[in-house]
Amino acid sequence: MYDGRYGLPADIVAISRDWYNDSNGADGRLRDEHSQCGNFPDSFNPPLTTTNIFSILSLRRKLVAQDSTIEWTDATWNPVTGCTKVSAGCKFCYAERMAKRLQAMGKPQYAAGFQLTLQPHALKLPYKWVKPRFIFVNSMSDLFHRDVPLDYIRQVFKVMNDCAQHQFQVLTKRPERVAECADSLEWTPNIWMGTSVEDERVVGRIDHLRSVPAQVRFLSIEPLIGPLPTLLLDGIDWVIVGGESGPGARPMAEDWVIAIQEMCMESGVPFFFKQWGGQNKKKTGRLLLGRTWDEMPVQLTY
Repeated sequence: MYDGRYGLPADIVAISRDWYNDSNGADGRLRDEHSQCGNFPDSFNPPLTTTNIFSILSLRRKLVAQDSTIEWTDATWNPVTGCTKVSAGCKFCYAERMAKRLQAMGKPQYAAGFQLTLQPHALKLPYKWVKPRFIFVNSMSDLFHRDVPLDYIRQVFKVMNDCAQHQFQVLTKRPERVAECADSLEWTPNIWMGTSVEDERVVGRIDHLRSVPAQVRFLSIEPLIGPLPTLLLDGIDWVIVGGESGPGARPMAEDWVIAIQEMCMESGVPFFFKQWGGQNKKKTGRLLLGRTWDEMPVQLTY
């Protein structure tokens, strides 16, 4: 049953209302944190909005579990490490920098540095996580790199198929290979598929993503290094935007971000603003238009 006021399932609206109004325990902290963010009024008068529901569910997720410092996920899982550069967004790759540090620290899984390496010992990890969580798959690589065998991709998907308690967020810069392999993989509803789009030159990746039978298809527009005037969001369920951070970070213009946020609002697509980035991302923060934007795909976040 849908609640016609919000165009969302009535049970999700009810759950959101209960979480927000509950003054005890974790739900009380949820209300306090959300009030500090200034995202919406202290009560449901005026009525709750769809955007508010997206934000409530996202904050609830953060209170339940947070093992990763990446704002839009709970944990990372790397059955593959290492990668190669394919486009301008890879120029100052954070994973490459991190892999070199871990290699210098003597971490055995990074003995080869940032060379692409299968990590079969990591396949069992999600089975050990009993509490449901959002899991970013291959934060240190790309599962759909050409050098990852299809049989190994199937093994990774088998783990995701088995662990229905989790939501797996798979992100790639190679959606054309995802499209090629899609019919050979089992797309259970807990597998989200996304692609990175850093500027207009790679906007064509979105067409490949649209052909993939994932229940949630999302865009990671990070690092955003140029405007996206031809961006279309049909067939897309979630958009993350963020600026580049670290040494050599390229600037991101506010109007580029606002244009995407407005498009998401017009299209009813949840919008997540991750960071402004720069040399010191903590200093530049996460506020856009005076608030944080932590929206998530609502159908799978409760």
